[in-house]
Amino acid sequence: MNHADTIALTGLRVFAHHGVLDHERENGQEFVIDVRLSLDLAAAAETDDVARTVHYGVLAEQIAAAVSSNPVNLIETVAERVADVVLAHELVLLVSVTVHKPQAPISIPFDDVSVTVTRGRGGA
Repeated sequence: MNHADTIALTGLRVFAHHGVLDHERENGQEFVIDVRLSLDLAAAAETDDVARTVHYGVLAEQIAAAVSSNPVNLIETVAERVADVVLAHELVLLVSVTVHKPQAPISIPFDDVSVTVTRGRGGA
């Protein structure tokens, strides 16, 4: 099994109401999500069958739904939620999720704030 195969979704933009501060919960803001899945794509490539891979269009919709629902305080929690959504796909062995919060309430000029988590299934 080749664990080096990857599917990446970069820059998914989702409006949500996460944050510690009241105005973040009330007004919401855009979050940017990057995911990188490790899986074996040999069977999909050999058969040219979308059922043998993870459909990235469907996955993008699932990630957006997970990010936009149920506001939480921390982007760490959002990243964990996204990792769970990705790992629900049986073929995924390992996932790296980065949640960017480009409008984070920081008084010093900055380009981005992000959190990255890496999760796998048993033994991966």
